[in-house]
Amino acid sequence: MASGRILLKNDADVAGIREAAAVVERALAAAAELVHPGTPTLRLDQAAEAVIRDAGGRPAFKGYRMGGDTPPFPGSLCISVNDVVVHGFPSAYELREGDVVAVDCGVELGGYFGDFAYTFPVGEISAEAQDLLDTTRAALYEGIEQAGAGRRVGDIGYAIQSYCEGRGYGVVRDLVGHGVGKRLHEPPNVPNLGRRGVGKKLREGLTLCIEPMINGGTGDVTVDDDGWTVRTADGAPSAHYEHMVLVRRGGAEILSSYDLIESALATARGESLAAPAVPVASES
Repeated sequence: MASGRILLKNDADVAGIREAAAVVERALAAAAELVHPGTPTLRLDQAAEAVIRDAGGRPAFKGYRMGGDTPPFPGSLCISVNDVVVHGFPSAYELREGDVVAVDCGVELGGYFGDFAYTFPVGEISAEAQDLLDTTRAALYEGIEQAGAGRRVGDIGYAIQSYCEGRGYGVVRDLVGHGVGKRLHEPPNVPNLGRRGVGKKLREGLTLCIEPMINGGTGDVTVDDDGWTVRTADGAPSAHYEHMVLVRRGGAEILSSYDLIESALATARGESLAAPAVPVASES
């Protein structure tokens, strides 16, 4: 996914990345307000794009090219429902009670990029689907705990893989996290599996997207004829959570936030804003 020289960030760079991440948060919160049965996924995309452009940003995914004969990505959001792992197109599909929908958003603002994702339950979902979401989200923080200076990329992947596979879930091997900041995709790649002590050494000032993509069944995936839409090979549901982190001595600092997203979810459900919409793992 990402090649070239690893880019370490100074304080000014980090400030720019934070601003881009804040726009992503607002865009995902606008989408969260619309996550209920009967909403076409295209409406989520339109709401998010309006927020991005009102902030003076550019939807980083819209028109993105993977190379070769694959057409440019058509949306501002990747909206991946049920067995779609990532890169789902916004469309006329209307969300249904019990769906799970992963929404990934990228923003370029002032020469810096923000990129992270959240998986939403649509109405009441099954206990099995909720456990998949909870496990994937908790695995994200397991990986983040390993992202301190002096650690290795393999430490992140090992933490995610062992957490999820130990609970019977499939880890997607064909897709990875990545560096981020001055480009949407920077080196190093950050797989969701690995061995401790193996891989690129993490240095202070590195900014990463850590993003477990976890399936309810096998970790194997297929790609639709559109060249983008990645699905679970066995039709099982998938979940995807992603945060942007800054590697520091003693641990990682999370640059992105789910606060506005979960406030929007709570408001839509008529819940107290003090309570998160889904169970959360420790973010310390």
